[in-house]
Amino acid sequence: MIYKADQLEVRVYPDRTEMGRQAAAWAADGLRELLHGREVIHVVFAAAPSQDEFLEALCREDLPWERIEAWHMDEYVGLAADAPQRFSAYLDSHIFGRVPFRAVHYLTDPEAYARALQDCPPDAVCMGIGENGHIAFNDPHVARFDDPETVKIVDLDEVCRTQQVHDGCFPTLDSVPRQAATVTIPALLQARLISCVVPGPRKAEAVRRTVRGPVETACPASILRRHPRAVLFCDKDSASLL
Repeated sequence: MIYKADQLEVRVYPDRTEMGRQAAAWAADGLRELLHGREVIHVVFAAAPSQDEFLEALCREDLPWERIEAWHMDEYVGLAADAPQRFSAYLDSHIFGRVPFRAVHYLTDPEAYARALQDCPPDAVCMGIGENGHIAFNDPHVARFDDPETVKIVDLDEVCRTQQVHDGCFPTLDSVPRQAATVTIPALLQARLISCVVPGPRKAEAVRRTVRGPVETACPASILRRHPRAVLFCDKDSASLL
């Protein structure tokens, strides 16, 4: 089933596996198109359990990985370098360490990372949506559609931090970091194509607000409706309120 909300296309599949497979096929086709006539492209990846099926399928795509540079979307502040909850650790195990990228750029030094991303703006973004409607770690209270920054340090709201417990990444709310570094919304929207993969019943309200509500920072993902080439991939659970 396909919905349309302004410029955003919404595709709904019966389960997470099919959703991930279809999202990976669409993203792979888009990356091949972007590579036409280009030596190298730059792709920003999100890290979350919602991306499991998508990244698994994407790793199986026949792509010239050696012509793709991978970028890390957001990261907690204050976690130990070897903490398993770090998004860099997730991406290493789910894609960065599984395919031969030309280079991988980690968000360890926000200022240096911002300068590098300004020099190499993203061609594609593979993202999700949070339970509070955030994209990357741009929670509603810090989201700006006209953000002058490329990367910034933000305070995470309680809904966002609670989601990390729901996802099984942390045992308690108190153990979830209170700050993170994130690529900002305008920096993400520079991409020529955006794949947004959002499964599960806990995301249903965020999907409804993204697709049917006003375009506003109270639901940061709603700005995807203004992007000329973004697709929102859902399973039947996350699309249940549409």
